[in-house]
Amino acid sequence: QAQLVESGGGLVQPGGSLRLSCAASGFTLDYYAIAWFRQAPGKEREGVACISIRSKTKKYVDSVQGRFTVSRANAKNMTYLQMNNLKPEDTAVYYCAARSSHVVGWCVFDDAYEFDYWGQGAQVTVSS
Repeated sequence: QAQLVESGGGLVQPGGSLRLSCAASGFTLDYYAIAWFRQAPGKEREGVACISIRSKTKKYVDSVQGRFTVSRANAKNMTYLQMNNLKPEDTAVYYCAARSSHVVGWCVFDDAYEFDYWGQGAQVTVSS
C-alpha cells in the first residue's frame, strides 16, 4: 500500500528545534514534488514549504522563512522538515504531501493543487 508516514513531532520549548521526517513506502519519491502543510486548532490548513524533485527549488511561507529548511533524500525515499527557533504559533499538526512531477524546478505548497499522497500528520507543540 502506497503511503507517506511522518515522524519526529513532539513538545518543544520556544526557541527549540525539531526535525520532521516523512517516509514514503509503496512508491518512490523520485518523481514527486513534496510539500509540507500544517493545521493549527480552529484554523485552516496552511502550506509551509515545498521542494522540487531534484531539490532545485525550495519555497517557504513568509512566516517560516529563515527558520525552517525542507530537504529530501531520494535514495532513502525520505523527505525532511528541519524547524529551528520554533515559536508557539508554529504549534500545529504537520503533514507531508506528494504530487507527481517531472519538472525539475517546480513545487507548490498550495492545497488547491491536487496531491497524490498525504501523510497522517505529526503533532508539533511549542510551549514553555
